[in-house]
Amino acid sequence: MSKKDSSVVAVIFAYLNERNRPYSVQDVFSNLQKQHGMGKSAVVKAMEQLAVEGKIKEKTYGKQKIYFADQAQFAEVSEADMKAMDSRISELSAKIQTVSQSCRQLDTDLKELTSSLTTEEMMSEIQELTAECSGYRERLDKITSTTNHVTPEQKEKVYKERNLYVKEWKKRKRLASDMMGSILEGYPKTKKQFLEEVGVETDEDHQVTMPST
Repeated sequence: MSKKDSSVVAVIFAYLNERNRPYSVQDVFSNLQKQHGMGKSAVVKAMEQLAVEGKIKEKTYGKQKIYFADQAQFAEVSEADMKAMDSRISELSAKIQTVSQSCRQLDTDLKELTSSLTTEEMMSEIQELTAECSGYRERLDKITSTTNHVTPEQKEKVYKERNLYVKEWKKRKRLASDMMGSILEGYPKTKKQFLEEVGVETDEDHQVTMPST
């Protein structure tokens, strides 16, 4: 066995004894690869070797093998010690939960602070908004000081005249269309040719769209 292989075996053996819980080869590889730079094949070889030598235990579940420390090497734990450990575990679990909640709150506070404007940025934005408001106020003053405003009565008159002209436009267009339709019934050529011959220009020729009333 090379020195490197021996090192891998020693690290895995110490890891399984320290953690004292079942692991698959993939678990051990994932947990130790980054820190120790182990290859997957080296981990497989080392764990199989430790199992053959009886230093760790191996169990097969379906197609997967699980490895764990030999429990015989550990001293027996009394009932009182088990209860003490369970109590300690509950205590630490509660502490972990409290710390986790505190961390989540701190993370939320950090995100809020990160997304908030700094004092300098806020002052700059206030100056920009103040200048913008000043510009709007000047425009408003110019508009309100102008004497040639359109009164509501004048506006209403313009709208009524517009509606009147649009209705008349529609009426005349419909009459012209009916008249051309009657002529085209006995006309030997197309409508386009007829319009060209009589010199009639349509709204479409000038890209004009009739407004709605």
